[in-house]
Amino acid sequence: MRLGIAAIGKAKPGPHEALTSDYLGRAQALGRSLGLNGPDLKAMEAPRALEGAARQAREADLLRDAIPPDARLILLDERGKDRSSRELAGLIGAQRDQGTPALFFLIGGADGFPAEFRAELRPRTVQSLAFGRATWPHRLVRAMLAEQIYRAATILAGHPYHRD
Repeated sequence: MRLGIAAIGKAKPGPHEALTSDYLGRAQALGRSLGLNGPDLKAMEAPRALEGAARQAREADLLRDAIPPDARLILLDERGKDRSSRELAGLIGAQRDQGTPALFFLIGGADGFPAEFRAELRPRTVQSLAFGRATWPHRLVRAMLAEQIYRAATILAGHPYHRD
């Protein structure tokens, strides 16, 4: 199963980017033995000249173009479900075992996903996922997501997990 992350906002050089790249590399290396390809990150520049609904609509277009038509989706959203690392690993493993060709995580812009875009994606959406109730910078969310995907791969691979 192909894993991907489609995110609004270009990555900027610095510690967040280095951390994200490190965890993506680890997940890619370990995932191959588990039937997982990726995760690959596609970051798209937010349209600075637009505001409000027009900006959200353009961000939705960018995300729509970045995801394969056969992909199942997990939307990162502050109103999403809080999952433990083991639960996320189970979700990824279940999608893989069901023969899902691709599972993509979507990170929207600062104003989130427009309602019309959510409705359009609903048949393909597996889950909306939150990293708690706090507000996180998008660059940090990428790093946290990359780490959680790597951690999910370690759990699926049967590595000892310190929470057990």
